[in-house]
Amino acid sequence: MGDTGRTGGAFPARGAGARDRDSEGRARNARPRDGLGRPLPYGVEGVERQPEGVVRTPEESVAEAQALLDTGKPFHAHEVFEDAWKSGPEEERALWRGLAQMAVGLTHAARGNLTGGARLLRRGAGAVEEWASGRARRQPYRMDLAGLVAWARELAEAVERDGRAVDARERAPRLRER
Repeated sequence: MGDTGRTGGAFPARGAGARDRDSEGRARNARPRDGLGRPLPYGVEGVERQPEGVVRTPEESVAEAQALLDTGKPFHAHEVFEDAWKSGPEEERALWRGLAQMAVGLTHAARGNLTGGARLLRRGAGAVEEWASGRARRQPYRMDLAGLVAWARELAEAVERDGRAVDARERAPRLRER
């Protein structure tokens, strides 16, 4: 048997030109990943991947994403936010998408893709800010949206100014005020 994929199903052995597929036949990349989501060679041990399509409460999503951010895994936090945006109420999708963009921006900045990282951090900040500006309740699920927007813009400026990759764990945001 091959590697276990994001959905937990076993992947069959790979043949020449074969695509990784999960137990239901859907195309899924079974390559192990590092903490920043970069693919590793087959057979190398990577970090546990986030299962795909998990429906969580918003509070669970925030808590799980924060735990991943705290351990330097913003790529995996982005997966949690992506699940929230895809499974949550329509009126909150822009918020979760913006949070996912921020997490991917941090991922790119940590990987050394400074231009892409800064761009995604700003795009996410703009989406979250725009979503929050149209809402009377600006701190959904006790998230500090104004603080997150400021964090993303400050980090974008820092990676452009300093011209070097950041430590994802060290630069992780706080989703909620302490």
